[in-house]
Amino acid sequence: MPPLPPQPISPLDGRYRPAVTALGDHLSEAGLNRARVHVEIDWLLHLTDHSFFGSSPLDPELARRLRSVVQEFGQADIDRIGELEATTRHDVKAVEYYVREKLAALGLNAVAELTHFGCTSEDINNLSYALTIRSAVQDVWLPAFTAVIEELRRQAVEYRDEPMLSHTHGQPATPTTMGKELAVTVHRLERVKAQIEGTEYLGKFSGATGTFAADLVADPETDWQAVSRGFVTSLGLTWNPLTTQIESHDWQAELYNRISHANRILHNLCTDVWTYISIGYFTQIPVAGATGSSTMPHKVNPIRFENAEANLELSSALLDSLASTLVTSRLQRDLTDSSAQRNIGVALGHSVLALDNIKGGLGQISLNRPALAADLDANWEVLGEAIQTVVRAEVTAGRSSIADPYALLKELTRGRRIGQAELVEFVEGLDIGAEAKARLVALTPAAYTGLASTLVDHILPTATD
Repeated sequence: MPPLPPQPISPLDGRYRPAVTALGDHLSEAGLNRARVHVEIDWLLHLTDHSFFGSSPLDPELARRLRSVVQEFGQADIDRIGELEATTRHDVKAVEYYVREKLAALGLNAVAELTHFGCTSEDINNLSYALTIRSAVQDVWLPAFTAVIEELRRQAVEYRDEPMLSHTHGQPATPTTMGKELAVTVHRLERVKAQIEGTEYLGKFSGATGTFAADLVADPETDWQAVSRGFVTSLGLTWNPLTTQIESHDWQAELYNRISHANRILHNLCTDVWTYISIGYFTQIPVAGATGSSTMPHKVNPIRFENAEANLELSSALLDSLASTLVTSRLQRDLTDSSAQRNIGVALGHSVLALDNIKGGLGQISLNRPALAADLDANWEVLGEAIQTVVRAEVTAGRSSIADPYALLKELTRGRRIGQAELVEFVEGLDIGAEAKARLVALTPAAYTGLASTLVDHILPTATD
């Protein structure tokens, strides 16, 4: 067979591209190179603004035009850096040459030697990765994550009073409400979201082995630690004073572990919603023209949640690998991090794709209230917990002499289906106070939800812990 035209290997760059394309603005090779240009130009301006080595601050219009190189960075610039790298065989050196070309075009050859001054490639790279990862998380991943949380919050509030049979260990258990169960997930996700939002994005700028050696030789009188701190913080990053040639990547490991944790909570949501669909608690809203099965016309498959599961697993596998790989570097430097970091976009891409599917899936389900009511009415034995607990309270209060209330209810309910009539008859014959007896006779599985509805208040915007 003849070969196909060039095709994407990753489905993220193929069939799923529309869902993840926004990440490419940050975590592609082009996005990284734009950030490198940003760092190189800002460093040069930082030096001239402080009149290092006889330089002087650039004319404001020239400085603006130089900064516009970053703002107007586009395909022609991407291509030019690619051409330069084809010769240099070094990505950061290609960026340096590109910046020098821009300086020459602006008549700024006099300060060209301040390009990449005192830098090792990793001084540029670590800051560039910090900037691109921060923007990818804050501008793409977090909004998608927040949209899922908000849809879950909306449904939790809508369904807060909808009683539902619980299934601990897959068996009928003390009822809850659908809203409260969704609120549990919202609460979990909000905690991880706060941790991710609180991420410190660290940066180093201290030369070949983190000692400022070249800077100090060039100007022994300058406080190069202060210069480094000032430059890194001017980019909105946190300065890391103690590193080898590379920034140690601990902040990246922390971030990826947290996002991986968020993925796993979402995975739990997907498996639960899938199960609720399978037992009829949620019905799926058919999409016009969509096919659920190639051979069974009646089917509406929960593919959104299944797709999300797979992508969450892939994302967490990559994030876990990155978190473990990036914190290790042989002696002062090796290149394992260079290859690993090029996959950050892939790891986040699978998570963003999953978030897109979860948001879409949540919008295509509807609560099947009759199914919930029927399941509750078929499992009156779950009130055994309530009855034995009330009996124990009555015994303690001196209003009953029943021995071992738990065993009594276990004998009645364990492994058996009983209805309302049998339960009422049993309660009427108990040696307990009249008020407690009346309370139990009036109880139904649908009413035995405790504070489930009230607990949803904890995820409301005005709630306080």
